[in-house]
This record gives sequence, structure tokens and C-alpha cells, in this order.
Amino acid sequence: MASDCEEYRKVLQTVAAQLERAKFGDYIDLMQNPVRMIALNFISGIARGFGIAVGFTILGALVLYLLQRLVVLNLPIIGGIITEIVKLVQLNTKIR
Repeated sequence: MASDCEEYRKVLQTVAAQLERAKFGDYIDLMQNPVRMIALNFISGIARGFGIAVGFTILGALVLYLLQRLVVLNLPIIGGIITEIVKLVQLNTKIR
């Protein structure tokens, strides 16, 4: 019986230590303060949106740069595709 209590105490101490390392108390405090939670989520949303915008801008610039380099190489396959696209656009503008 005494060894069971001691074993449970060790398990309980291990769980308590893990919760302390996970900052579970801070999480509970945050959940009890909805204004702070909303403010933190708002700020993280702005940061995430800004990061997406910057990343998309850099990726778009890289794609445009690569396309410019492909045009300079004057590859027949890409030139034919671009010609078809231009013809389709001109055809659609004439129809309308």
C-alpha cells in the first residue's frame, strides 16, 4: 500500500513537472483573459499576413525573373506557347 502511494506520488510529480515545462499555467492564464488572447491573435495574424505578402512578392519576382531569362533564351517551345496565348487573347478581345 505504501509503495503504491509512493509510486503514484512519483507519477504525479512527473506529470506536474511536464505541465510546468509546457507552461500550462501560462496557457490557462491566457485562456482566462480573452482580451489579451484576442490582442495576441490579432498581432500574430498581422505578422502572418505580412510574412505571406513579403514571401509572395519575393516568389513572384523570382518567377518573373526566370521567365524573363527564358524569353531571352528564345526557346521555340516557350515562344510557341506565348504566341498561342497572345492569339487567344486577341481572339477573345475581337469577339467582345
